[in-house]
Amino acid sequence: MSPSPHPSRRRTIAGVLSILCVLTTDALFGAGGGLGASASTPVAVTTSSVRGTDGQTYTVTNHLTPDARRGSTRREWLLVWAGDAGPDGATGAPAAATDSGAAAGTAGHGHSGRAGFGVQGPDFLAVLDATKGSPSYGRVVNTATLDPLRANEPHHLQYSWHKGDKVYAGGILSDTTFVFDVARLPEVRLSGVNTPGDTPCGSVPDAYAVLGDGTAYSTYMGGPNLTGPCRYTNGEVRVGNGYAGSPGEIVRIGPDGRTLSEAPAMPAAGESSAWCPNRPALAKPTCANPHGLAVREDLNRMVVSDFAEIRNYLDKPDGEFDPYLIRDTVRVFDISDRNNPRLVNVSHLPSGPRTEAFPVFEEEKLFMETAVTHQGRNRGAFASTMWGGAVFYTPDITAATPAWREVFDDTTAYRRFDTSGRLSGAGDGGSWLQLSPDDRFLFHTVMGVQLGGESELTSGMVYVLDVRKLLSAGRKARCRIDTLPEVTAGGAEADCPALVDVLPVRDVTDGGPHWGAMDTFAQRGGLHSTYREDSRVERIATANYFLARLGSDGDHRVCMIDVAPSGGLSVDSSFRDEQTGTACVNFDRELWPHGAFGDARPHGVLFAVADQDLRTGRP
Repeated sequence: MSPSPHPSRRRTIAGVLSILCVLTTDALFGAGGGLGASASTPVAVTTSSVRGTDGQTYTVTNHLTPDARRGSTRREWLLVWAGDAGPDGATGAPAAATDSGAAAGTAGHGHSGRAGFGVQGPDFLAVLDATKGSPSYGRVVNTATLDPLRANEPHHLQYSWHKGDKVYAGGILSDTTFVFDVARLPEVRLSGVNTPGDTPCGSVPDAYAVLGDGTAYSTYMGGPNLTGPCRYTNGEVRVGNGYAGSPGEIVRIGPDGRTLSEAPAMPAAGESSAWCPNRPALAKPTCANPHGLAVREDLNRMVVSDFAEIRNYLDKPDGEFDPYLIRDTVRVFDISDRNNPRLVNVSHLPSGPRTEAFPVFEEEKLFMETAVTHQGRNRGAFASTMWGGAVFYTPDITAATPAWREVFDDTTAYRRFDTSGRLSGAGDGGSWLQLSPDDRFLFHTVMGVQLGGESELTSGMVYVLDVRKLLSAGRKARCRIDTLPEVTAGGAEADCPALVDVLPVRDVTDGGPHWGAMDTFAQRGGLHSTYREDSRVERIATANYFLARLGSDGDHRVCMIDVAPSGGLSVDSSFRDEQTGTACVNFDRELWPHGAFGDARPHGVLFAVADQDLRTGRP
C-alpha cells in the first residue's frame, strides 16, 4: 500500500520573505536541509537558448544543486516534466490567443528565482537522482526552467529513451513542443522548439514516440490553428473546426524541433456522423483526435488511439461533459514513408458485457493509450480506455482489418483489494499502458477517479498482467471478455492475460496515478560501473497528476515502484521526499532549486542516463 499523501504546501508570507535569501543572476541558494544544501551553498546556474521560427528566443536555465556534482558514482536520472501550479497553487493563467488562433502561455518574468503574490512561475524539467544506493536518491538535483513561455501545461514526454535520443516534451495547452538535449545529465540543454506556427494543421500536442533515427512522431489531438481547410505536407487537404477541435494530425519532428511533416489522421471521405460528431459540426465528421501512439518500425506500422474533441471539456464542471464527443476508435498507419504516415485502418472497438447507468462508462469509451509488442515474433498491440476501464488487444497490426477484442476489465484488478465490491472499471481513469521490452508484462496505471462514485471508496492502482500466453497464441488468440463473470474474475479462455499483482495507490484528491515510465537500464557491476539497456523491467515510476482544467488534479506525488522478477509490485520506500522524509517525492513544496515558486504539477516521467555512463545499443 502506498503512503498517504501529505497536505499541499502553498505560498505563504514566510515563503515570500525567504526569497531574500536567494542570490540572483549567477547563483541561487538551496533550502537548508530541504534541497540537500545549506543556506550558504550556491546552486550553479547554466543556460542554453534557441531561436524559434517565430523569431522568439527560448531559454532553458539549469539550477544544479551540490547533489548534481559528478563523483565517481555513475548515476541514473528520473526526468519529470512539471508545470508551475500558478499563484497560491491556483491553475496557471489562462492561455492567450495568438494571431494563429492557437493558445500561448503567459510571458515570463525572468529566471532570478524571485517569486511573489500573483506571479506565474516557470515550467520546468526536474532531474531527480534515481540511483538506488546513492546518498541523494530521490532528491531534486536540478530544475531546468523554461522562459519566456509559461503556463504551457506540461504534459507528456516520450514513452522510452535510448542513448543519443533527445527528449521531446509537450505543452498541451500552449501548443508547443520543446526538445531537450540530455546527453550531459544532470545538466539539460535546449535543442529546439516547435511553435504553434510550425504545425498549422494541428494543435494540442500529446504523445511522442522517438524513432531509430532520432526523429519523433507526435499526436496532435486538436484541429488546425484556424477554422477551415488546411493543406498537409503531402498536399492533401482537410477542413477543421479550429484549435483543440477536429481533426487532429500526426506530426514528425526533428531533433532540432523543426517540423518534418504534418499528416492527416482522418480519411479524406470523413467518418460516420452518428459515431463521430463534432462541435461545431463538420461537413465531413471525424473521430480523429489522436492521443496515445506506439510504433513498430520493423513492421512499418504505427497505432494511435483517439481520445476526445478536447476543447469541449476544458474548464467544465462535472455533469456538463458531452458524452458524444469522446472517442472509441483506434487508427493504424503505414509508415513505410516516414514523412508520409498513411492511414490504413480505423476501428470502432466493441462494447463489453457491462451495462452502465452512464453510457460514457461502457468499456469502449474514451480511448487513451496503446502499446505495441517489441519482439519480432509478435505483431500484436494493446489499447486501453479511460472511462471504460478496459484493455483491448489485436494479434496483428499488419492485418487489413485488425480484429480487436476486450481481454481484461479493470474491475478484476479492483477485486484484489476492494472488499466492498463496489469499485469497478466504470469511469475509473485508466491511463498509462506499456509492455515490457521482453513482451512479458503489461503495466497499467488507473487514477481511480470514478465520476459519480463515493470519494471515501475511490482508489487508484497500478497493476501488471502476464500476457505471454495471449501473445504466443498469435492470430489464433481466443481470449475475449464477453460475460459478466469475466468482468470480475478475468477471462475464461486459457490464453487470457493473467493478473500478476495490484498495488493500490490512494489519492484523496480528484486525481491519482496517471502517467508512468519503465526503467530499462541496468547497472550490474555496482555504482561505479556503466549502465546498459535491459529487456527486463525492475522499476516503474508514476506521477499523480492528469489535467487540472479537466477537473482532475491529483496530489502531485512521484513514486518509485519496484517490480520483482515474478512481476510483483511494491512501493520503493527508500525513494523519499527530501523535505518531508516520506516515501514518494511530492511536488507540492515551497522551495525549488530555482526559487520559492511553490507547488508544481508533475506529469511526464522518463528514465535516462548521461551518454558517458551508458553503453551503446538497445536491448
